[in-house]
Amino acid sequence: MDTIYVIGHRNPDTDSIVSAMAYAALRNALGDREYRAARLGHLSDETQLVLERFGFSAPEHIKTMRTQVRDLDYDTPPALSSAVTVSRGWSILSQDKSIAAIPVTNEDGTLYGMLSSGDIASYDMNSIENPCIDEIPVFNLLSVLEGRILNEAGNLVDTITGRISIALPQSCDNLLFSGKDSIVICGDQPDMVRRALTLGVRCVIICQAELPEDLCTARSDTCIISTPFDAYRAMRLLYQSLPISRVCPTENVECFHLDDFVDDVREGMLKSRYRCYPILDENERVVGTLSRYHLIRPRRKRVVLVDHNETSQSVHGLEQAEILEIIDHHRLADIQTGNPIYFRNEPVGSTTTIIAGMYQEKGLMPSEKLAGMMAAAIVSDTVMFKSPTCSARDRSMAERMARIANVSLETLGQEIFSASWSDDKSAQELLFADYKDFHIAGHALGVGQITCVNSEHILARKDEFLAVMREKLKEKDYSLILLMLTDVLLEGTQLIYLGDEETIRQAFSAEAKHNVVFLPQVMSRKKQIIPTLSAMWG
Repeated sequence: MDTIYVIGHRNPDTDSIVSAMAYAALRNALGDREYRAARLGHLSDETQLVLERFGFSAPEHIKTMRTQVRDLDYDTPPALSSAVTVSRGWSILSQDKSIAAIPVTNEDGTLYGMLSSGDIASYDMNSIENPCIDEIPVFNLLSVLEGRILNEAGNLVDTITGRISIALPQSCDNLLFSGKDSIVICGDQPDMVRRALTLGVRCVIICQAELPEDLCTARSDTCIISTPFDAYRAMRLLYQSLPISRVCPTENVECFHLDDFVDDVREGMLKSRYRCYPILDENERVVGTLSRYHLIRPRRKRVVLVDHNETSQSVHGLEQAEILEIIDHHRLADIQTGNPIYFRNEPVGSTTTIIAGMYQEKGLMPSEKLAGMMAAAIVSDTVMFKSPTCSARDRSMAERMARIANVSLETLGQEIFSASWSDDKSAQELLFADYKDFHIAGHALGVGQITCVNSEHILARKDEFLAVMREKLKEKDYSLILLMLTDVLLEGTQLIYLGDEETIRQAFSAEAKHNVVFLPQVMSRKKQIIPTLSAMWG
């Protein structure tokens, strides 16, 4: 089954992480085993504390939803060792016409070359002009000819080298073999075999005949092999006894990796004319082959979005993914889908509250640890129920989860908000720990938020924050960049801003100076900061 990723927004907060984990757990518990929680950024100290507090590991970190080679229904033909015979390769290629070429590998599974029927045919045609073989392993020869060794000397030979001759009647001496570096193919011709042994040729292949006992036991260095095939077929099979390493191209073999993006692969294919290309994994081992027709209808990644519905806050490459569901508590934004989907958006303070309600609807009680983590996420996103986004449902659901987990919401809140700040962290780490981009009426802005119990202490590092914000403002060409220091005890926000000061004065009816203003009762980015700016900008 293909994985369905459940993801929150970039720079994830605790609610984003927990809602993804809780929803994936809900769907999997109901029998849909392919759901997997994922995250788009690093965990904040607060979120890490919550996960450790209840014994959970961080979700998988993913960076993009762009379609990759691993998402395609690529072919998985046999990958042959470079030591196997050409006959084996030809058998596979001729039996399955859908296979354009076979990957040839080294002993460790890494790529050696690619073998096509054209490579075999080209070598076979060249053998007409040069009927010689060089160091064919005897094992290969016996396998392809279905042969057996008739004399003791043959058991002492490991490889065969020489020029191939089909023995003609004795009267045609001028057309016969004449040197030791010969491989003689004959039938029921004891005199011919005797002559070959006298000359000491490399090998005698006897087709569809028996050999007299005296010739089998004669002292000689010549390897004698019998085969059930006729002379012509035996000769052609000699060339197919070669290891495929002698035939397949090994230089400038273009290949792709599982993590390569399909857009890049398509560009690469346009610059070459091969029928198929080997695919390698992260250890450079061959896992399959890719052809142009695989790119016609690529299988897209599947995703469920929680705690956001805005493209700028979502995973890179979302336009190439198939969005199955959205569960959120923010304003409706700009994400579009190709088909109708399940969309659930409710005016509550935490996405986890919605998902906890879905557990109730499905008649499934979360485990004690999961319930504790869900309670922590609701407390975090509602700022201990002081956020204007907080609803009665948030409080009652948090209390229910706390009862299941046997934890105190007040104690949980103190632990959470004490972890939001650390003097050891740089201003950049703190600013972007919970940071979102917004686009409103032609204006671009970025808003970071630190929820804490000691805003005055954090405000002492204002100049450090402004230096980082100034670089971001220039890089993104923002109209404004804001940092909310939301103080749970003061029940308000110290707003550090950079951009048009008059916009701040008009939007919040506050006396702004020195790039900071205190906004009493302002606790929410999505319900107080963004709507206010949206109303002012139209």
